[in-house]
Amino acid sequence: MKLDLTGKTALVTGATGQLGRVIARTLADCGADLALHYINNDTKARELQAEIEAIGRKTVIVQGDITKQDTAFRMRDEIQSSLGDVDIVVANAVIQYAWTTVLEQSPDDYISQFESCVMQSVYLAKAFIPYMKEARAGRFIGINTECAMQNFATQSAYTAGKRGMDGLYRVLAKEVGEYQITVNQVAPGWTISERDRNSESGHDEGYIQTVPLKRRGEDQEIANAVAFLASDLSSFITGAYIPVSGGNVMPAI
Repeated sequence: MKLDLTGKTALVTGATGQLGRVIARTLADCGADLALHYINNDTKARELQAEIEAIGRKTVIVQGDITKQDTAFRMRDEIQSSLGDVDIVVANAVIQYAWTTVLEQSPDDYISQFESCVMQSVYLAKAFIPYMKEARAGRFIGINTECAMQNFATQSAYTAGKRGMDGLYRVLAKEVGEYQITVNQVAPGWTISERDRNSESGHDEGYIQTVPLKRRGEDQEIANAVAFLASDLSSFITGAYIPVSGGNVMPAI
């Protein structure tokens, strides 16, 4: 069964990152045109744009700080002028920082995680969901993490941001469901990316022993879940937090 996104336009934030590139390629392979957001890496954004256009998809690259509301609205206008309205939003961008204990973590890190995990999605929703409401269709997908369920030491800022994100998505799903807009989250485990494959660092026995499937997930497996949620096959799924972690996280009912 093919995931068919032909005729759809998808925005992926953080599209030049390790996971973002795979998500963008996967959505393009399913037929979607792509708006590729990046913050700093213009070279990689243009390389990804050329790669996706080579398979016959339309693309536009949009740059900016996604934690600012004016960026989201400017991006919307730039995308509309090139590709039309956005049907699929994938909030993938995240701010990186050093993990440490609550007592040692800078307060600025908690603020940056809230801005990255929560406010990014708030601004994207304000920019793009009104058009989805008019169309009575749309997919709003956030990249969460298994860490939101685990609460391990040194993860406090990241966990706080992602748990806040989870609450936002569940509420938003209830608010826009009547317009046939679905709002869901994909929650990866510790994922093998291009960086890991290039450095042969994809094996960690301690972590693997905690995973029922006894391996780390691949970035393509995360992207596959995103593509499913972007497609019509997921039309009756909303408000979901879906771990793609080999069973390492199993949310209770």
